[in-house]
Amino acid sequence: MKCPYCGFMEDRVIDSRESEDGLQIRRRRECLRCEKRFTTYEEIEEKPLIVVKKDGRREKFNRDKIFNGIQRACEKRPVSTEQITTIVDEIEQELKQRFEKEVSSKDIGEMIIEKLRKLDEVAYVRFASVYRQFKDISEFQKEIENIKGTYHEPGNQHR
Repeated sequence: MKCPYCGFMEDRVIDSRESEDGLQIRRRRECLRCEKRFTTYEEIEEKPLIVVKKDGRREKFNRDKIFNGIQRACEKRPVSTEQITTIVDEIEQELKQRFEKEVSSKDIGEMIIEKLRKLDEVAYVRFASVYRQFKDISEFQKEIENIKGTYHEPGNQHR
């Protein structure tokens, strides 16, 4: 490891400690030339997950985009920041387990919709209306009827 003070390439490790979450190792080092101490962190290198957009563009996965979209859908609803963060954490973990390199934005959107459906029906409809690009009020009504479990295909009677 190159000393940040004098640039010498040799040092000795004085102390190593694992982080609380077990995802990093903190190492205290001492330069063998200038004897100044510095800290380094070692962690697992994760391969970035790539999101394939509807138009075919590809971009690096960004959990902030998911957080912001859910937060907008939950605006003025009784949903805490902690609940939103938990959903984002769950989605990110599931994506890492299910997909190795690439995931479609459609898969991510459907995961968000499922989580919001269980959390808050109004936030769910808000998100679904943007994600599924509702064109008129009848699409909102259809989705609300689906939530209530009363929607049946055209031609069928409501029970």
